[in-house]
Amino acid sequence: MAKVLGVLGGMGPAATVAFLARVQALTPAQGDADHIRIIADINPQVPDRNRQADAAEAVLGQMAMRLRDAGVQVLAMPCNTAHAQAAGIRKVGLPFIDMIIETTEAALSATGDAAPRKVGVLATPGGEALYTRSLQSKGCKIVRLTGPDRETFMGCIHAVKRGDTGEAPRAEMRRLAAALVAAGAEVVIAGCTEVPLLLDADGVSVPLVDSAEVLAQACVRVCG
Repeated sequence: MAKVLGVLGGMGPAATVAFLARVQALTPAQGDADHIRIIADINPQVPDRNRQADAAEAVLGQMAMRLRDAGVQVLAMPCNTAHAQAAGIRKVGLPFIDMIIETTEAALSATGDAAPRKVGVLATPGGEALYTRSLQSKGCKIVRLTGPDRETFMGCIHAVKRGDTGEAPRAEMRRLAAALVAAGAEVVIAGCTEVPLLLDADGVSVPLVDSAEVLAQACVRVCG
């Protein structure tokens, strides 16, 4: 029996819409009835996950409760950074598909038989901290952006949030990914859901693991 998926979204809106499209595209279906029922709360007013963590957790918990009461059976959230506040979501008692865990596992298998020793991460400071813990728990070293590149990365993310997915932020994101590879990354994680809106696998010389794609695959597997 297919399960109803609840999506905590809006962080940001474009990334959430792209994630929902991925779930639809990845679902093996012959017609409408074969697709997953999804109830989504696309809430761009969730407080800043990096600067207002407690307030964000409270709002996310309220969103999860409303989704549960609406009949969802499984929860997912296409925002890496907000997984730092996942405790508020888990309190509602529904299964929660952890994007960080799923993406870490995908990154470790991205190079074939031998797991990578160094994984580059394109993420916000909060998302970066989550991936640091997750990768280190698997004996893997994280490769981060350094210096002015960190600010440049956030500039690219904010460009997407205001609707700019043009060549300028795309070129910068390709350059940032190349910087991680130059620093030794054998795999690069797109650890912010805005990243895949600027960067695809052809723009990186090593395997690119798209956290939004990984989460969408997991949702199809769990709910389909």
